[in-house]
Formats: sequence, C-alpha cells, structure tokens
Amino acid sequence: MNNSIARTSVPLILSWFFLSALPASAQPNRAELVAELAALEGDARVQRLIEGARKEGELTFYHVTTPPSIAPIIDAFSKKYGIKVKTWRSSTENVVRRVINEARAGRHEVDIVENNAPEMEALQREKLLQPVNSPHHRDMMPQAFPAHRGWVGNNIDVFVQSFNTQKIKKEDLPKTYQELLDPKWKGMLGIEAEDHHWFATVAQELGREKTMKLFKDIVAKNGLSVRKGHTLLAQLVGSGEVPLALTVYNNMPLILQKKGAPVDWFIIPPAVAALRGIGLLGNSVHPHAALLFYDFMLTEGQQILAKQNYVVTGNKHDALLKKMPLKFIDPGLSLDMQEQWTKDYDEILTTRTKQ
Repeated sequence: MNNSIARTSVPLILSWFFLSALPASAQPNRAELVAELAALEGDARVQRLIEGARKEGELTFYHVTTPPSIAPIIDAFSKKYGIKVKTWRSSTENVVRRVINEARAGRHEVDIVENNAPEMEALQREKLLQPVNSPHHRDMMPQAFPAHRGWVGNNIDVFVQSFNTQKIKKEDLPKTYQELLDPKWKGMLGIEAEDHHWFATVAQELGREKTMKLFKDIVAKNGLSVRKGHTLLAQLVGSGEVPLALTVYNNMPLILQKKGAPVDWFIIPPAVAALRGIGLLGNSVHPHAALLFYDFMLTEGQQILAKQNYVVTGNKHDALLKKMPLKFIDPGLSLDMQEQWTKDYDEILTTRTKQ
C-alpha cells in the first residue's frame, strides 16, 4: 500500500470540505439513514432491506477478488433479489485510493467495499465505514472482527509453502526455516516480492533479529527467487521453475492440482493468516441493497467461496486450516509499521537477491 495512504487521517477541516460539497438537504440524511439501517434488528430487518433494495435497483461494489471467484456470488445475489451489482476491481492499493479520493471529492459512488485487512483498516481510520449490526455476525469466528467493528473479515488468506512434487519428495520437506540453510535447497527457493507483512509476522513469532539473520543467511547460501504476484509464483511451482515457494495463498495449490499440475502444500510454523474484509460505506447511495449484499456475502457467498477452496470465517464451514493455530497479521500494526516492515523485507530479501 502507498505509505502516504497508510498514514493518512482525515482532518476535521477536510471532513467539513467533502460534506459541504453535497446539497445541504442530503448531508445528514444519507448518513443517518445508513446508520439507521445498519443498526436494524429483528424480523422486520430483512423485509425492509428487500423493499428498499428493489426501489434502489442497484449497488456499486469495489473489490480485489479475481473475477472467477467473485462472479458466482454476484450472479447468485442478482438472481435472488433482482438487484444489479455494478463492480470495479483493481489492486488493494488502487481500491483504497479510489474510495478515499472519491470521498474527499464529495463523490460517494461506492456502496460496499472488499479489500485486504490493512486496506480496510485504512478506510476505517478515514472514518468512511459504517459499522453493521448483522444477525449473521454471530456465526462468524471471533478473529473476523476488529475491536471497532467497522468492517468484518469475510475470508482468510493463509500463507502456505508450496512445492513441485516431481522435484521434491514429501519426506524431504523442511520442518523449520532453519533447515532451508541446507545446501540441497540452493537454487530451489522462491518468494513473493511484497510479502513484508508475512515476514514481519513470522519475525514476531521467532524473534526479529533471529529471523533477519536467518533469512540473510538463507539468501547468501542458497539464493531466493523473488517474483511479483502470488498467482505467478504458484504457477512457477507447477512448472518446476521454482520448486519450493515460501509464500503462496492456500487455495492456489488446490486450484493447480485440479488442473493436473504436480503441486502440493505444507506449512512451516508459524502459519500466518491474513483477513480479507467487507465494509459498508457511511455515505452509501444504495444502503438497502448494500446491506442485503453484505448479509449475502456472509451467508450464501461464504458457501460459494468455500466450494472454491477459500478458508471462510463463518463457523458453519469447516476447513483443515481453521483447526491449525493461525497467527493473524495485525492490520493496524501493518499500517503503522508499513515503512519499517517494507524496509526490512527489501533489505534482506528483495535487494540482496538482485546483487
């Protein structure tokens, strides 16, 4: 994420500026309606949301999930409620930047947003999100909720280690990062170029100085191929170009396996996990439809994601990885330590591999 965005907070004068850009009659009414709807409880809640959503007819959704994964959710929602979902997908940085820039300009186009936890936290710090009192929250794992409840974790990206089964035997897999100092791993290892938050979380568990020295030694002795993009890295494991990747999202080896690729996964402790969350915009133009979609994402949407091998946060959906002791990346700390974590990662891994 762009450092300036990560550290930004909206000053009072700036908040006054973008509110004053709206017609006087619309300024309090929209925010008050969104807050009222978000706090609804009881049996009348769903019916009121459905009636209001049908009048609105549509909603706008900004997200970061790949089209093949999110499209079935959007299609199922539109089929069920007859509501059109207008979408815009981009990188995590671009999504958070666009939401903030539109809000500052007084253009409240997006109704609901999905992004990685640190980027959702950035929007929360900008005071752009409206906490929701959804009845489906009681079915979610407690780790899905930040203390402020401004957004909720919808699914989990678990960092796993992936290997090419034609290049590496299961019995030879390392059980600790220390074992990667063995000369047999020379020229075999790969990592994603921007996983500084994964590295920092590993360092929190193993000790910062110890972890930094260990990975410096691994790079010096055996090298480390740095590739940009988790999907690309996973594909390179499948092709055998990178026999062992240290940071791949958990669902990617399973997707490649179904396509016949010789890949599998395992975990070197600690198992690092990152939440991906959804949040309602406080100035949503289509709040009834947005709240219906919010609830749908936490119910039927979770079922659809689970079938695609995503680890979802709902307690009704079992997954092997949810039974493991997961170390969640702290989204607030990730924002606060962005500069230092990126510096450490680049110094130890990215820069050294280019020398």
